[in-house]
Amino acid sequence: MAISRRAFLGAASAVVVGACTSSRPASRPPADGRPATPSTAAAAAAPAGPAAYVSHGPADSGRVAFTFHGSGDLGLLHDLLAAAKRLTTPVTVFAVGSWLDQNPEVAGAILGDGHELANHTYTHPALGQVKASVVADEITRCRDALTRHAGSPGAWFRPSGIDVPTALILAEAGRAGYRTTVGYDIDPLDYEDPPATTIAERVVAKLHPGAIVSLHTGHAHTVAALEPMVTAARRHGLTPVRVGDLLRS
Repeated sequence: MAISRRAFLGAASAVVVGACTSSRPASRPPADGRPATPSTAAAAAAPAGPAAYVSHGPADSGRVAFTFHGSGDLGLLHDLLAAAKRLTTPVTVFAVGSWLDQNPEVAGAILGDGHELANHTYTHPALGQVKASVVADEITRCRDALTRHAGSPGAWFRPSGIDVPTALILAEAGRAGYRTTVGYDIDPLDYEDPPATTIAERVVAKLHPGAIVSLHTGHAHTVAALEPMVTAARRHGLTPVRVGDLLRS
C-alpha cells in the first residue's frame, strides 16, 4: 500500500475540528466552602456550547491514532498494554465508566504506561436511541468515574452505539465539559472477532495520515493484530500517537 501525505491534504471532511484543545479553567469550590465534587468541578469547566465532532486528524500530520473502546476481560487488556509497550505505541482508551468502577486498577494501568483515557459513557447504551436525560446521565456518570479513578474527566468523549453523534449528544457532551466528540474513520469491525489477519488487513487497506482507528479491548484477535497494524503504519511513514497528540498536531 502506497500512502502519500500530499494526496491526503485535501481529504479533510466537512466536520468541524475547531475546538480540539482541552484546556479547562480551574474549578472553584462551592460558595459554602465545601470541596467541589467531581460533578461540580466538571460543570464549572463546561464550555458554553455543544461539542465539536471530529472523525480524523489533520491530513498532513503524518500521524495515526489507534483508539480502543475500553471494557471487557482484564487479562486481554493487560496483554494489549504489554503489546503496546513492546511496540512503544501510545493509544487512547475510551473507557466505559462502569468498567472503571468495577475495576479500579484499570485507570492507573492505562495511564501508567503513558496512554490516554477518555469518556465512552457509563453503561454503553445505544446513545442515539435514548432520551435526553439518559444521554446526559451516561456522559456525566462516566466523566465522574474518570475523575475518581484517573484524577481527570479526560479531554474527549465518544458516544456508544452510534457512529456520528446527534445534535442532542453533542449538546449534552458540551454541557458535561467536553469540547470535542471523537469518532473514527477506520473501523475493522474487530468486535465481531474476525481473525487477527483480517483485522490488520482491513485497517492497513485504509490507513492514511490523520486516521483514527476504532478498536476494542477484550478481544484476543485485536491484541494479536496490533503489531502488524503498527508495523504497517510505520512502514508507510505514519507515527502512532494518542488522540490528543493527533488533534493538537
